[in-house]
Amino acid sequence: MFGRGTDFICDNPKLLGNGGIHVVQTFFSKELSEEYQIMGRGARHGDRGSYKMILLDSDLEWVLGSTWKEKVSKIVGAELYKTINSARNILYESKCEAKNLGIEQRKRDHEDSKKFADALSTGDMKSIKAFLTEQNRGANIAIDHSRTVLLMDATGSMSNLLSAAKETVCTMFNRASTILKERGLPSDAFQMQFTVYRDYDCKEDGILQSSSWETRPQNLRTFMAGISASGGDDFEEAIEIGLWHAVQESETLESISQVILIADAPAKDRAAIKRDRKANGDESYWNRTKFKEPTHFTIELEKLKNKKIPVHAFYLVDDARDNFQRIAGETGGRCEQLNICSPGGAELLTNIVTEEVLRKAAGNQGDAAVELYRTKYVRRAFTT
Repeated sequence: MFGRGTDFICDNPKLLGNGGIHVVQTFFSKELSEEYQIMGRGARHGDRGSYKMILLDSDLEWVLGSTWKEKVSKIVGAELYKTINSARNILYESKCEAKNLGIEQRKRDHEDSKKFADALSTGDMKSIKAFLTEQNRGANIAIDHSRTVLLMDATGSMSNLLSAAKETVCTMFNRASTILKERGLPSDAFQMQFTVYRDYDCKEDGILQSSSWETRPQNLRTFMAGISASGGDDFEEAIEIGLWHAVQESETLESISQVILIADAPAKDRAAIKRDRKANGDESYWNRTKFKEPTHFTIELEKLKNKKIPVHAFYLVDDARDNFQRIAGETGGRCEQLNICSPGGAELLTNIVTEEVLRKAAGNQGDAAVELYRTKYVRRAFTT
């Protein structure tokens, strides 16, 4: 009933005589500082108290990842806390690194705002017009944009990826625009759409969410701020729904240029899809949704392949490797492991997305643009 930021004093002598307040924490804090504060609720102002943590194993998915069941079964006794605390620290460091990337971008935006304010005070009309033109620039309809769908798993184990995507999207756009300018190309020659998929237990509203198409990053960041990691009853997730969405986008007048898939679990087989649809409303429910027709990742992949739309597949855990290699291989896409939780994980995410955006947006200069990007931005520590 009491948590972080709540202070109270126990003035019951009988309770204090019996050992004081006993605190039971039933979730694993994302920050150690919060855990310490909750623990401290039991012994305020020098009083006696005690503390215990009781956890539901499935609640550890966010810290142990998509293979949490396997990991929990191998952890013995007192090693549990040591293991999950170590994993939490790694996640926290990775999240801080992603925020640092976002902060660097905001510093540049802040400096631009200060220069604009100075221009207003001095009457520098040239600088004022340049700033306002850039801030209010819309999509350039005179050029043929490359269009990239960034497709991400948003089930319970993916909070770190979602946070990193939110923090780095402005950096992705800024770097891509800079490289395009240096190659003598329009800086807004690309559009992106962020799309997340989950699993059938999230029903129609949660199994798929997508942003609008954007040539500027701010709206994508706002979209990601409203996305949280949730759902996912089993290991495999509904990749087929994400690919189905990509196919729908490819059938619009503007179509799409490519898909970048990032996840920590492979696609479902047909039996699992049938089972999960039945367990979560049955066909009587799904027939009333836009997902009324069951599909499979191979069906949607074939449609993208026929349109020569590559799917670049980046897997977070080894258990997804084979499936992701197949997805990328059949469409001519790139496939690599992405350790989003490692030091530099957010930088790795920024690099792989920006490189593939540039490869398409720069047209026949694509490979040269990627090489220029790597020379300018990729540190050797992040290439292995």
